[in-house]
Amino acid sequence: MKKNRLLNILIIFFIVCIGITSLSFFFIESDYLWHIKVGEYIFHHGVLKKDVFSWFLNGKYWMSHEWLFEFFIYSLKNLFGNLHILIYCTLCVSLLLSILFIYNKRYIYINILFSIIWISWFLIIVFFMQARPHLISYSFLALTVYFLYDLYNNENSKKIYFLPILGILWANVHGGSSNLIYILCFMFTFVGLFNFSFSKIEAKRLSKKQLLKSLIVGIVCIFSIIINIHGIKMLVYPYQNILDSTMLDNISEWRSSSLSTPIHYVFYFFSFFVFMVFLLSKKKIRFLDFVLFLFVIYLGLKSIRFWFYSYIISSFFIFYYVQKRKVDKGTDVGLFILSIFMIVFSITKMNSIFIPNYSYVLNEKDINMIKKIKPKRLFNMYNFGGDLIYNDIKVFIDGRADLYSLYNFDDYLNISNLSKDYVSLINKYDFDYMLVSEEYPINTYLSYSEEYSLIYHRKHVKLYKKTN
Repeated sequence: MKKNRLLNILIIFFIVCIGITSLSFFFIESDYLWHIKVGEYIFHHGVLKKDVFSWFLNGKYWMSHEWLFEFFIYSLKNLFGNLHILIYCTLCVSLLLSILFIYNKRYIYINILFSIIWISWFLIIVFFMQARPHLISYSFLALTVYFLYDLYNNENSKKIYFLPILGILWANVHGGSSNLIYILCFMFTFVGLFNFSFSKIEAKRLSKKQLLKSLIVGIVCIFSIIINIHGIKMLVYPYQNILDSTMLDNISEWRSSSLSTPIHYVFYFFSFFVFMVFLLSKKKIRFLDFVLFLFVIYLGLKSIRFWFYSYIISSFFIFYYVQKRKVDKGTDVGLFILSIFMIVFSITKMNSIFIPNYSYVLNEKDINMIKKIKPKRLFNMYNFGGDLIYNDIKVFIDGRADLYSLYNFDDYLNISNLSKDYVSLINKYDFDYMLVSEEYPINTYLSYSEEYSLIYHRKHVKLYKKTN
């Protein structure tokens, strides 16, 4: 009895340590800065539906699908200053880990060693995450899968009725991923229609009550997503993004997983790990689990930004296939040592936890120089956009790729990389200043151009002025 109580305390302590350690991996990149600025605008002027940050697209319709997150994060910053990012990440990580733990608490102690390995995957995958609205979406996704599996295990479950309310929140906090809520409901319904046994896979038809609940809630969730400032457009928006080749090919988080990229092997190994758990288990593979596994693998291969979704969804079925560990000696000691190691690691990274790592591309000197010259038609690199917007400087492009892909994203790429008729494009936009990174081909062109002269240079940042 005392040993079980000790294990309870240690496993909870271990999960807390995982959460604390993960905070040291989060960082703020340029895109986060324009989110804060959007929140500031909403706070003072109301929700944005048109662009106000670009000199080129000023007044054009913009799908501000994360407006509620932006309002929240700006309000948090007003209250807590730079500590707001720590508070935000702590809340999101704590909520997500709590959901996963509450659902799996009856399985975790069956095989502590496996539980440690699986929970540790959280720390590995979180290394690739950023402080963005996605952090809230992870908990929304976890709750969705939790409620569906609760219905799967108990036809009288009423938790699923909370999904439409969750859908409204999701559509306004991070609308770009909110379609998952009804997709998962319909997948649950569809898979529940089958009854068969094939090799290791087994499908058991769900009751009419279960099927009806998931189908009706899925339909209601579609209507709940429409309850946002952009209305029915939100239903189409996610599919437009995932089919946008310009975004998929040129934005790192949207790129598909690649065998030629060594760091992506973490995701392939994760997929292999889940597959081996299926294969080695003595239990039949439930058809629902298998379909969800294929679904999340597809999402991860389609775009690396979805791999953490794979971890979350897999967390709701993976423990079912793990056998009880007969001999569990040394687990408590191992848990304690691992937890202490993470605490020590977190202490060494304390500076990055309590003083956020703002990954500014531009520094104060750069910003002051640009403000001094007051450009009207500034060309800037994509990753400079957030810094410029945060400092009230109008941009040519920034991290809102969904907006620019309709207008000037291709032109930006051609200019930056000296592709196609880039000279005509430069003349078309008639830039008065060009703020570029020296590693891009455009810098080479400008350094020899008679129409632009270098007026400022710091490390990789160069600012050119049009001479006539």
